[in-house]
Amino acid sequence: QVQLVESGGGLVQAGGSLRLSCVASGNIFSSNSVGWFRQAPGKEREFVAATIWSGGSTIYADFGKGRFTISRDISKNTAYLQMNSLKPEDTAVYYCALRLNSWSSRKAVEYDYWGQGTQVTVSS
Repeated sequence: QVQLVESGGGLVQAGGSLRLSCVASGNIFSSNSVGWFRQAPGKEREFVAATIWSGGSTIYADFGKGRFTISRDISKNTAYLQMNSLKPEDTAVYYCALRLNSWSSRKAVEYDYWGQGTQVTVSS
């Protein structure tokens, strides 16, 4: 079994930065992929970024390119999402997810495990 726990969300002013963390426990293999998604009230869950746990195959949503960076620390079983130049439209609950033994994907349905989410609120 795998458990994912996100942290690092909060309230920030527009233009500010946050770094989200996702600690994974259980059988985490280098061939797994980790992704970040977000869901705003009344909207569908949308893809943010993803990468292979061992590195590589990193992909971003267009809105995140140049502002968001996904990374991971294998020794700590932790994935990160660094978010800079935040905008009010980035306000959402952010989730990390794990896809077993496969490439990074933009599709939420292809991920096998999910964290509980962390709230990010960007004020104007």
